[in-house]
Amino acid sequence: MEELKSRGKKREGRHSDTWDPFQLNPIGAEKESKRRCFQLAQYLVAIIVGLAVLTSAVISKGSLLVLSTLSSPNSMRSPKEKQFYMLMLVFCLVCPNFLVFIKSLWRCAFKSFVQPNMRTMSFICAIECLVSLGTSILVLVVMPQFDVLTNLFISGGVCIVSAILQIVYRLQGERWKIIFPICSLVLTVAGYCLLGIDYYVRVSSYVDRQSADCFIYVGIGIFSSLLVSLCWWENPLQATNRMQETLSELEGFRDFVFVISSILRIIVIGGVYLLYHVLIEKSIIWSDFNLQDSDWEILQIGLGLFSLQAFCSAACHWFGVVACKIHAVRMGFALPVCSTGPVILLVGMILFITESQKLDGVANGNMTEFCESLAFLSHKNTTPVVLLEITRSICRTSLSSYYLQWPFSMLALEGVCMWSGFVTCTYYVWKIKVQRIERTSQLFVRRLYESAFIDLSLLLNTKMKVPRAKNQESADDIQNCVIYLCATMWHETYDEMLKILTSMFRLDRYRGDPNQEHKDCFDFECHIYVDDAFMTEKDTGKRLVNSYVTDLIHVVIEVYRVFTNKEPDDVSIIEAPYGGRLMFVMPEGNMLYVHLKDKSLIRNKKRWSQIMYLYYLLGWKGYMVKNPQKIKRQNNPCRASMISMDGEIFLLPQYDNDNKRKFISDDHTYILALDGDTDFQPKAVILLVDRLRMYYNVGAACGRIHPTGMGPMVWYQKFEYAVGHWLQKTAEHVFGSVLCSPGCFSLFRGSALMDDNVLKRYTTTATRASEYVQYDQGEDRWLCTLLLQQGWRVEYNAASDAYTNSPQEFKEFYNQRRRWGPSTLANTLDLLHSGSETVKRNTSISRLYIFYQMFTVGSSILGPASVTLMIAGAFQFVFKISGTLSIVIASIPPVFYIIVCFVAKSNTQITIAAIMSVLYAFLMTASLFSIIGDMVIQGTFLTPTGLFLVSMAIMYMVTAILHPEEFGMIIYGLMYFICIPSGYLLLTIYSLVNMHIVSWGTRESNKGEGEVKKNHNILCDRNCRLCCWDMKLQITQETENLMIQQITGQIAQQAPPVPITTQETTQQVAANVEPQASVDTTEEETMEEAKKQQSDKSNRKAAKGNDAASSASDDGAEKMSMSETSSDDDDDDDDDDDNDFSIDDLEETEELPVSDWVKPVKEEFLKKLTYANMKRNLQEQIRYSLRNKNEDDVCDELVLMLTDVLNRELSGVGPEDILSESQLEELHSALDQEARHILKTSRMEKLVKRVKRAIDKTLTAPQVQKLEEGEHDFWNKLLERYLKPIVDTKAHQEEVTRELKSLRNKAVFLYFIINVLWVVATFFLQAIGNDVISIKIPKFFPNGTESGEVLKVEPLSLMFLLSFAVLLLIQFLAMLYHRIYTLIHVVSYRSTEKDYKQRDDDDDDFGMTMENPIANGLANTSDILL
Repeated sequence: MEELKSRGKKREGRHSDTWDPFQLNPIGAEKESKRRCFQLAQYLVAIIVGLAVLTSAVISKGSLLVLSTLSSPNSMRSPKEKQFYMLMLVFCLVCPNFLVFIKSLWRCAFKSFVQPNMRTMSFICAIECLVSLGTSILVLVVMPQFDVLTNLFISGGVCIVSAILQIVYRLQGERWKIIFPICSLVLTVAGYCLLGIDYYVRVSSYVDRQSADCFIYVGIGIFSSLLVSLCWWENPLQATNRMQETLSELEGFRDFVFVISSILRIIVIGGVYLLYHVLIEKSIIWSDFNLQDSDWEILQIGLGLFSLQAFCSAACHWFGVVACKIHAVRMGFALPVCSTGPVILLVGMILFITESQKLDGVANGNMTEFCESLAFLSHKNTTPVVLLEITRSICRTSLSSYYLQWPFSMLALEGVCMWSGFVTCTYYVWKIKVQRIERTSQLFVRRLYESAFIDLSLLLNTKMKVPRAKNQESADDIQNCVIYLCATMWHETYDEMLKILTSMFRLDRYRGDPNQEHKDCFDFECHIYVDDAFMTEKDTGKRLVNSYVTDLIHVVIEVYRVFTNKEPDDVSIIEAPYGGRLMFVMPEGNMLYVHLKDKSLIRNKKRWSQIMYLYYLLGWKGYMVKNPQKIKRQNNPCRASMISMDGEIFLLPQYDNDNKRKFISDDHTYILALDGDTDFQPKAVILLVDRLRMYYNVGAACGRIHPTGMGPMVWYQKFEYAVGHWLQKTAEHVFGSVLCSPGCFSLFRGSALMDDNVLKRYTTTATRASEYVQYDQGEDRWLCTLLLQQGWRVEYNAASDAYTNSPQEFKEFYNQRRRWGPSTLANTLDLLHSGSETVKRNTSISRLYIFYQMFTVGSSILGPASVTLMIAGAFQFVFKISGTLSIVIASIPPVFYIIVCFVAKSNTQITIAAIMSVLYAFLMTASLFSIIGDMVIQGTFLTPTGLFLVSMAIMYMVTAILHPEEFGMIIYGLMYFICIPSGYLLLTIYSLVNMHIVSWGTRESNKGEGEVKKNHNILCDRNCRLCCWDMKLQITQETENLMIQQITGQIAQQAPPVPITTQETTQQVAANVEPQASVDTTEEETMEEAKKQQSDKSNRKAAKGNDAASSASDDGAEKMSMSETSSDDDDDDDDDDDNDFSIDDLEETEELPVSDWVKPVKEEFLKKLTYANMKRNLQEQIRYSLRNKNEDDVCDELVLMLTDVLNRELSGVGPEDILSESQLEELHSALDQEARHILKTSRMEKLVKRVKRAIDKTLTAPQVQKLEEGEHDFWNKLLERYLKPIVDTKAHQEEVTRELKSLRNKAVFLYFIINVLWVVATFFLQAIGNDVISIKIPKFFPNGTESGEVLKVEPLSLMFLLSFAVLLLIQFLAMLYHRIYTLIHVVSYRSTEKDYKQRDDDDDDFGMTMENPIANGLANTSDILL
């Protein structure tokens, strides 16, 4: 209700100024806010993970203590039981080493193998052997000799070496913190001393007949603890600058070192076990390992404790990693791990006090008599073994002493000292700060955990220094990043443009001003590349922007109004060699560029737009910021806009990012590829940035794409996209690398795109048939293929959501997939062909992953045959006909459609496909219900078909449940099921047979031209509706003449004067002739001469005014920046310069020679200077300039009084009239004078500069500028080298068409043969009969009882069914794995999500950005030191 009132109030304010107060308010324009439910969910997840860490650590350590107690020589168990429990202890030590061995071996075999340095590897292996020796002696030799409480306490001493290294290397950030490792060392030594004293008292007091040889085990225990503490030697050294060369070298071959060291550790463990228990103690009787049925209790207890210890140790390590990654280091990691020892002690005491009441000896009175009575219970079966032995072990302490029981307090004090020692040694864990989804290798030093000391292992293994991104909370090595948002537009509608612009403005608001508090450090620019942006006016011959550009301008203005309630402030119109450019400063100071491409000057379509912005942003801008001294004329705009004042440098917003990029490497320069209709939230971008920022081998990352729209075709695509992302993309991400990062929403790393054989290869012009299919039909997939072949990884982030329009018409959908299908197959085959080389270069791609892709490709190739056999089964179910006849009937429609696709036109093919799709949908519906009915009749679903259908339904349901925000997609599953024949049979045939058509197929209409060209001489104009899709049929006199001329061969002799009209006419002709290559022979030949003339004209024009225009532009830019910066620094009385700022520049730029299209575009932005708009702009500019100044009264007075001045000065001006220059000058003077008077009266002279800036921005007209000479030269050379419009000869076009048809015929033949062989094999198996060749499967009822009947299944069908089921199961498991890590990422993001706060900035650089590398560097250094 409040929102409705607020919008109504704003509308009333607008209505008082104009008769058109109505505006669009795009969805998502409102300011984002943290949702309380997400915050609660974050805390809940942190608590659950913390409890999981604590529980698993307690069970792991408790199980080890119980096993050591059961295997103790003082235990009341039999020798057979003791040696079995001792063997379980050995397995507990071996298990983590075995797991690390398997993982490291996998990585060496299928990921990467680096030749190790033998010296370094020998050093590491020697230390690992010593650690394993210490662990084995402590666990297998010493701990069985001690009681359970001593065993609990003694493990705390393994931190002693880490404490010593911390003291020696002074690793503390603050000097006083050295007290922590010193206290740790003192407490640990004190604990060892108390341990010796405690056992001395026990021996002297004859506690439990304790012998003097216990002192030997005490000494061995201390020595073995020292050996174990060597395990974490690397952690203190990594925190220093010592041995950096050795440690960095070790990272390269660490996997191979772990393979060798794991084997050596296992050998050492086995050696200690055999040496002590076989040779020294001689307590092993090998025949006793042959357990009988009577030994079931031994096996149950031993294996149970071993399983608990092994599983909980691994779980504790994994949950600890998760806790760190979700930013719950203290609550979910440090606190639970530190509490493990006390909790075990507490739980043990509770169990001892409560459960001991059930023992018979409790009635004896004192502790000594109770402990003696336990010896009689060993011969009875009335007491649990574990409880009895734990109680017996506690009785071995001073509690059962006849003389003195006070020494038990020494044992308790020993425990306190040991626990305090390792807590103070690992104090730094409580202070570390990590990034979202921090890499495990950046959190922990070692991949291996010590299961015997799981709590200590986790704490001591945590890195003392965690590298993290440079932000407001920390200042470390990793640099900031810059993101270039690049959207390509091709005939988008107004609503589609509204989505992408709203998303960009949302990101601008999220990023905010650089001075605003923000945890995600990045800078960004928005670039929109509009293909086919110009048209030729038929009557005048002028080259103007078309209606698509006009719509885009209106959308920018509309979105700017929604976000700021005012018009765009800084707008520049720039002519460029490729067409033109519009430059906007977004509300928060970030930049938006709109590049208008003239297809007569530059190649159109998406791939060439991508090459255009990649060379501009990565090539030119990268060169410019790295070599500013090499820019021609030395007076480039970047330099001209920098004015030094008091050691500071002020930059205009459009040059600020270029200046910042000097300090950002190509690794941290990102390109966000977008489509012109993509809708996304800032969160989606940040989640993708996290992937690239954390993992340096990731060259690209894509998000979850959601198709939008209405209608059955969109419903089908919703489920298709959902299944593709839920299962296929997650499997690719987990097992290898994503093969395609869609261009509608993907983030690319600059250094990856600039790598060899990537961007340079991407500029290749297709000349052969296969290149047309691979390069131009699926440019996104080809670019990802190039990245994979160079060793880069492509990832998928399921939490990064983006929405894009999908085809809503059957024809548009089929044409889109006609491009995608062959391109996908071509790129996948290219990757498989280079598989061996790719496996060597790319650590993410293994031979198993190549095999997985081969399997998926084979499944897709057999798709038509599989669908045909499925349809045959449907015929068999529904009509009760024989199997052979059903296969014959099911094969007739595909063969018929293949013939149709070869002989009919494209539109006819799609019409027939639509009719057949409807018929197939009815059949699939009948088949579904027939299968269900058959299961009901047979009374079981445990048949191959029924089991597969039920398991598929359950799997998809579980998958949808695990995606709660997308659970509604399951509703469209039925639509997807009944459309399987259309999507996997008819569509495959259509895309293969029409492979030789390489035109785009979607958005082919040219609305801009249609408005200029009048519909004269229309012979036929009909709108037809057929099967839920519309078809427009229009024949003009010109079209008819061109058709006749093409038939008679006279078309090549005519050259229409307007190239665009020729293209449009050619497209109309192409709709009525047989499909052929997109290389338009008519267009290219007839356009060549016109392009040359237009290009010559453009070059002469540029040359004529080059020096004068460039000089004027540079001078204008310099004057503009000088006046802007000086206005912030001059005295309050010096306002004449600022008063002349916008007017002088306007007059100067109007004198520059401009193209015909500039004036109409400028007139669109001059509407800013109407009375209604200026009134609103002035009010908002005043409020914006005085935000956070705590001067609300002055602000309100200024708004009120200046509005009165504006009303008084423009009393005779209409609300829609644009002010003249003289009116602007008079209004500027009046507003400036009134503002000075108000501020002087209020004694607020310090605000004069800000208010003056607001008035200037309100009255500033759009600027017409020229490109800087160096950039102009860059564009000319880029166009000449890579982007010059392609003009092919007729002979070459005919050759390409012939090659494309030949390639089509080969592909169709290959597909046809493979699928026919599969169908024929199944047919003959059916003909031979199930009695001869079949697999007999017993029939079971749902309750598990056997029916006595046998199901006969064909071997081929069962094999394919099982293969498909295995593939789905693999993808399902990958989805589960991916879901867990997606949840981790989302929770970690929510904990650092931006909370919009008002910034408190007292600087007066309004509208400017301060950047002084030297000054800033000194400030940052001082912050670090403090």
